[in-house]
Amino acid sequence: MDSFVDERDRRLLDNDKYTFFVLGRIMGEKCRFLLTDHERMIICHSGNPYPVWIWTPDDATEKEMDTIYRIINEEFSPGKGFTFNLKYDLAEYLISKAKKDGTDLVIRMNMYAYDCPEPIKPDSAVDGKIHECTMDDIDEILELYYLMTHETGIDKQSGEDYRDKAEYSIKNKQLFLWEDSAGRHVASCTYRPNGKLASLGLVYTRKEYRRKHYAENLVYLVSQKALAEGYMPMLYTNADYVASNACYEKIGYKLRGKLCTISAADT
Repeated sequence: MDSFVDERDRRLLDNDKYTFFVLGRIMGEKCRFLLTDHERMIICHSGNPYPVWIWTPDDATEKEMDTIYRIINEEFSPGKGFTFNLKYDLAEYLISKAKKDGTDLVIRMNMYAYDCPEPIKPDSAVDGKIHECTMDDIDEILELYYLMTHETGIDKQSGEDYRDKAEYSIKNKQLFLWEDSAGRHVASCTYRPNGKLASLGLVYTRKEYRRKHYAENLVYLVSQKALAEGYMPMLYTNADYVASNACYEKIGYKLRGKLCTISAADT
């Protein structure tokens, strides 16, 4: 087992490039933990508060899954608050194995991975326009990051981490707001390229402006921008948010993969 990646690992992810887009990005960066055999297993953790990503092939054996169970218990005790993104077969094995050892693991989130080869213009007319963010918008962006992560309970970070992400996206002209006819910034969306894909994020609408189709129109335009730059737009969603997923599908997003997040039941 090695603590470095090479082209063998990137080839392993070719068939799972959507579901493991984030893993493909972070495993080439400085990580808190990285372990790979370059053939059947990749375990990677960029750092807290992010989940541990575990890739296995669809035909992972019980012996391989047992090895993963041992590694995560040695390195990422679920009782310490770690979460894990992985395929369903592996999740079911780990949940069953942990239960026999007296630990309750549960699925925290069911996730879908989508791409959008041909964005479809929304048929809902909305007021306003897209606004490309500048550093003058930084305080508002930090607020939106805070609101979104605390509302969803996912990837809560420090103010400094939010600022780093916002500044990176603004610098690269990849962060956008929807500005309504009164000049209010009501929704947000960003995208981050890696290889041939661009993952959309910070898709958030302020509560008082929801169900007005602002985010739908913003995501459509940001998806067009990503495509125009040569990237395939993609995104992750909570599979249980039926209305949101229907909105993405309406503007051309296609379901390409499924995975889940598991953690200890009492965290």
